[in-house]
Amino acid sequence: MAASRLVPAYVALGSNLDDPRARVEQAFEALDALPGTRGVLRSSLYRSPPLGPVEQPEFVNAVAGLLTSLEPDVLLAALKDIESRLGRTQPVVRWGPRRIDLDLLVHGAARVSTEALTLPHPGIAGRAFVLLPLAEIAPDLEVPGLGRVRRLLERVDAAGVERLAA
Repeated sequence: MAASRLVPAYVALGSNLDDPRARVEQAFEALDALPGTRGVLRSSLYRSPPLGPVEQPEFVNAVAGLLTSLEPDVLLAALKDIESRLGRTQPVVRWGPRRIDLDLLVHGAARVSTEALTLPHPGIAGRAFVLLPLAEIAPDLEVPGLGRVRRLLERVDAAGVERLAA
């Protein structure tokens, strides 16, 4: 039997309901337990203001670095399953509050554009709450078609996003 090829993948984690720090920690643990996947990097937790027009609590965000043998669509399905198990429901409005949000940011060098999945994640280059924790664990990561994380971070306004004490 041939060994499965492990691909680096990065997942953004976020929560702003029902003890967000605990929800993000639970999500880290669930990612570590995925079959064919090893959690290898964890950023610090960050506090960030919410996006969008809905008044809601601030978010706790982080990024996980994984090595996985799962294909991108299979990994995405696993992320959706984790969200469901951790109590995620569909937001009433776009960018509304949520118990947990897991976004597949990058999966190796994959560039995918389907109805269900876009890689790299379409919001990655403009979101300080993603780029700050990603730069903490993978500053030289080349985001396919977009450039290195450290360069992307230089182009965003990171005001209001703060690393939380451990």
